[in-house]
Amino acid sequence: MVKFKGYTTIRQLPTMLFCLFLATGNIWALEETTEAKKKPRNVIFILTDDHRYDYMGFTGKVPWLETPNMDKLAEEGAYFSNAFVTTSLCSPSRASILTGQFSHSHTIVDNQAPDPGNLTYFPQFLEKAGYQTGFFGKWHMGDHGDEPQPGFTHWESFPGQGVYYNPTLNINGQRVAYKDSTYITDLLTEHAIDWMENRDKKKPFFLYLSHKAVHAGFQPARRHKGRYKGKKIELPATYGQTLTGEYRDLKWPQWVADQRVSWHGVDYMYHSFMNIHEMVVDYCETLLGVDESIGSVMDYLKREGLDESTLVIYMGDNGFSWGEHGLIDKRHFYEESVKVPLLVRCPELFEGGVRPEAMVQNIDIAPTVLSEAGVVQPETMPGVSFIPILTGNTSAPVRSEIFYEYFWEYDFPMTPTVFGMRTDKYKYIKYQGIWDRNELYDLENDPDEMYNLIADSDKQEIVKSMSTAIYDWLKETNGMQIPLKRTIKYRFGDFKHKNEY
Repeated sequence: MVKFKGYTTIRQLPTMLFCLFLATGNIWALEETTEAKKKPRNVIFILTDDHRYDYMGFTGKVPWLETPNMDKLAEEGAYFSNAFVTTSLCSPSRASILTGQFSHSHTIVDNQAPDPGNLTYFPQFLEKAGYQTGFFGKWHMGDHGDEPQPGFTHWESFPGQGVYYNPTLNINGQRVAYKDSTYITDLLTEHAIDWMENRDKKKPFFLYLSHKAVHAGFQPARRHKGRYKGKKIELPATYGQTLTGEYRDLKWPQWVADQRVSWHGVDYMYHSFMNIHEMVVDYCETLLGVDESIGSVMDYLKREGLDESTLVIYMGDNGFSWGEHGLIDKRHFYEESVKVPLLVRCPELFEGGVRPEAMVQNIDIAPTVLSEAGVVQPETMPGVSFIPILTGNTSAPVRSEIFYEYFWEYDFPMTPTVFGMRTDKYKYIKYQGIWDRNELYDLENDPDEMYNLIADSDKQEIVKSMSTAIYDWLKETNGMQIPLKRTIKYRFGDFKHKNEY
């Protein structure tokens, strides 16, 4: 049975509430919606790529990692330790942030699937409400290039993943090339601050600063290269199980063991022979540029007297594995892949040092920003503003579960299609189109997700209930069909002709 704290799904609601659900498109409509009466608030949303939830100095996960500006943001604001994405992959997650929808709804299910052409991005509502909206950085939504997108009065981007050094930016339709070892994180930050400095001070603004960092292959700014040379991380508890064959006793799926020697496995990481510690060092050194970017943005707000009233949100588009279950990268539904950092600061709204344990997702970003802008949330968004959690509003709805989906990719066939559900107690992972076992973990007693309980006789009711809940979620959100997309692929060894697969 699917439950929210204080509410249940439409299967348990009276008929009158069921009709309300259908009319609004999401259960969060049960709370009062009077956002339109609010005074518009300036909002800055900073997004990074592949930054896992605990790789920040203040968490202590990596003792030698220093992120003073992230630490300060958490100290003066809030750190959500249970922030999740709905799909742990760049394009689907970014589309979920911008549309406030699940992957099966917006249908950008992988990094190639094109925009269906009927999506509305939440900055379009802000622009209509009189906001100045600026986008800086990585867009990477399906097969889109660097062309300006709806909802932004100012636009600066690049195609696909972009490059760390000497990028070319599409600035409002004009491409500008940068040389002399220009570093992308620094460039985007400088341009974002310059845009804020030259904005119309009579209008509210929304800044979307979308960094390329810290995506592989990691390249730190030259000033940071070598900072952590020779440093090592403590390898996770599940690092070696697939190597020893212990995964059979732990009842892990076979695909996890097989992936160890693939592009996304610790024994052949990105088909290189790098040591995992060396790659983590590159990752952490690259992250230093992002931390400095946050500091520069916050310094600007303080100079302008905007640091108390501006809502600043920092988030990762998905997590990242560093050896857990013998894997690197993302896509799977293990904690380090699906969890992301979420830092929020606005002294005018709430006091600092908050550490909410409530589960939130990337589909909550759009409702949160719209709420603080005084814009009524569209019916198509199933998420909810997380500001009431920070302000201590105990009557606000809080999730008691999150749902997850990932669709098999042609380019990276090592990871199967995944559907999942997580509560505070259990995580259930269900695979589609693969002859393998599913997974159930007791997160309270096994936070490392080491012992798969899927075959335990006393857990079968839990398995059945969670599996039913996943199908109910998909049915209620029109997700019972996998949204296949026509994509163009090159045949291996043939770079002259494009072939459809």
